[in-house]
Amino acid sequence: MDSLSSEFSESLIVHFRRAEQLRKQAVDLFSLDLNIRQLCDLELLLNRGFYPLNGYLNQQDYENVIKGMRLSNGDIWPIPVCLDVDAATAAKLASGQQVALNDQEGFLLAILTVGDVWQPDKIHEAEAVYGTADAQQHPGVKSLLQQTGDWYVSGTVEGVTLPIHYDFQELRLTPSETHRRFTQYGWRRVLGFHTREYLHCAHREMVLAAARDISATLFLHPVVGLEHPGKRDHYTQVHCYQEFVQHFPANMILFGITPMAERFAGPREALWHAMIRKNFGCSHFMVADTHGDPFAGSDHEPFYPKYAAQELVEEMAPETGIAMVPERAMGYVEDKAQYVFLADVKDDESVKTITSEELKRRLEWGREVPEWYSYANVVKELQKAFPPRSSQGFTVFLTGLSGSGKSTIAKVLMVRFMEMRDRPVTLLDGDIVRKNLSSELTFSKEHRDLNVTRIGFVASEITKNGGIALCAPIAPYEAPRTANRELISRYGGYIEVHVATPLEVCEQRDRKGLYAKARKGIIKGVTGVSDPYIVPENPELTIDTSQLTPAEAVQEIMLYLEEQGYTR
Repeated sequence: MDSLSSEFSESLIVHFRRAEQLRKQAVDLFSLDLNIRQLCDLELLLNRGFYPLNGYLNQQDYENVIKGMRLSNGDIWPIPVCLDVDAATAAKLASGQQVALNDQEGFLLAILTVGDVWQPDKIHEAEAVYGTADAQQHPGVKSLLQQTGDWYVSGTVEGVTLPIHYDFQELRLTPSETHRRFTQYGWRRVLGFHTREYLHCAHREMVLAAARDISATLFLHPVVGLEHPGKRDHYTQVHCYQEFVQHFPANMILFGITPMAERFAGPREALWHAMIRKNFGCSHFMVADTHGDPFAGSDHEPFYPKYAAQELVEEMAPETGIAMVPERAMGYVEDKAQYVFLADVKDDESVKTITSEELKRRLEWGREVPEWYSYANVVKELQKAFPPRSSQGFTVFLTGLSGSGKSTIAKVLMVRFMEMRDRPVTLLDGDIVRKNLSSELTFSKEHRDLNVTRIGFVASEITKNGGIALCAPIAPYEAPRTANRELISRYGGYIEVHVATPLEVCEQRDRKGLYAKARKGIIKGVTGVSDPYIVPENPELTIDTSQLTPAEAVQEIMLYLEEQGYTR
């Protein structure tokens, strides 16, 4: 069976002499450059974080996992781990074939000996693993259906080297390294703590209380690798964690980071996290009541039933060998000047807490973060990543029909910002981008989407570096506009402006003659005539230039920016 190992080994990295042979063989092999998500999976396969797997699940194991969270031999395994490829790649692969697996720069990491190649029913997988096949309801399903290849490949892997990381190398501990550390320190009872949130005073009190209850030491093991909503970057996360652990007693906590492509599959996800921490040497694992939920830690209603994750991890503990410790939320009682478990709060006690959204708001508006909530050294790191909005970069994304007035508004905005001289400003007008960035693209839907996402990428880099990006494409479809919002909002402000000038007014202007040619059938694919324009769902502003002059439209945008704190 190509997904299982007969016994645990330190890693799937081969001896250096064997690695030399594999590198020579790889020159003549078909190769795949893996994306970031696939690299996270491969790293945990190679370092044995995914024990007992020694490769990608074969078709039988895959079907057993999605059906009943078990491999063919009966071992528990809750999440499918397969190498996904597109149809063209799948057609080039056959059982027994060797394939070189490379990083994004083409550097050899491992050799895959192909087992099964098949086209899964991803709708069935989504319903079984996530509980829904609706990509709009669940980000994990969206990733599976829209960003994952339609064919799966199984097979064993021989590792040449782990993926190379140039950041935080001393923190990227493998399972064999953490096992050695725990043995060296004499730690037999270790409580693993998985997180993707910033950590503050209440978290310290919570994990210390849990550790005391079970007489254990702590292993803080956050996930890095993929971007998470609400986070600037993993550098900020890790620096904040480094500052956070300074507030623990000496010899009480070990801090390490791991790459992981989380699926957000709720209870299955929580069980997966627990089994991985068991492989890293933990005896206990802390599980939140919404652990693994895609909306945990946000104001959004949880997708999975509360406590379901804790119940599943506890139920499976006799087989997995790692005990479940429930995460118990805490709040600050000012009258007592201490943190207490929220479940133990009395009716006459007033509890203080701050949500993640409120913390972000305070940082972006330059408001004070109370000492009872977070540590000064942690706040200092957060302030570097979340400066006041008046110092942030931002993007103004104007979308609307040709002739709606987008370009004129963008040009007037650029002049206003140039006069202010507090940030560099860049104009990414639709025609300018088409000429200089996307000249090879047609006006097919696929290429229009690609053009808009290219604009979004450039705007995100400008925003990330504290500048102002003014974008004025037609951008007729919601999906790429949403993707741009998600990307750019990680780094600064994003203001979508729907220039909702009526079609008849745009046709009257028709300075380019597009509408006239489209009506005569001379050209096709003109938005508003032969192609649709999908109205934005939730723009920050809606402007109709048949009712406003360009100067008045710009004034509305400037007033909004001042109201939101982006200008002074």
